[in-house]
Amino acid sequence: MSKYLSELMSPQLMAVVYLFIAFLVALYALSVAYVVIDARRRGAQAWALWAIVALIPCVGLVAYLVLRPNSYAADRAEQELDVALRERELLQYGSCPACNGPIEKDFIVCPVCNTQVRNVCPSCQKPLDAHWKVCPYCRTHIQ
Repeated sequence: MSKYLSELMSPQLMAVVYLFIAFLVALYALSVAYVVIDARRRGAQAWALWAIVALIPCVGLVAYLVLRPNSYAADRAEQELDVALRERELLQYGSCPACNGPIEKDFIVCPVCNTQVRNVCPSCQKPLDAHWKVCPYCRTHIQ
């Protein structure tokens, strides 16, 4: 039996086995590094805990891939900024002083409570802000 084993374990085959083992170790180390880097980018508060879980071969990486946060922290911050910008754009037009309903820039009355929110130009019938002295559409002086 040892004769067959000694013939099978040639130096070339041993080099291939050692290279394969080195490849597996490098792949394992890269998977742990990937988990740590990705957990930090995704804003996971317990990235060190994920690093410890990733030390469990194969199972740790699969567990992280299943349970990780679904978006990056930078993407979440960008989404929050986008929502804040949209809210600010909505507030730009204003709200009804009576019911706080949303008012767009060309509304004359509130669509919710029928309160007059803007004046109307006597010439062109366009909506005007209360502090305007001249209609910007037709140059009519407002009293």
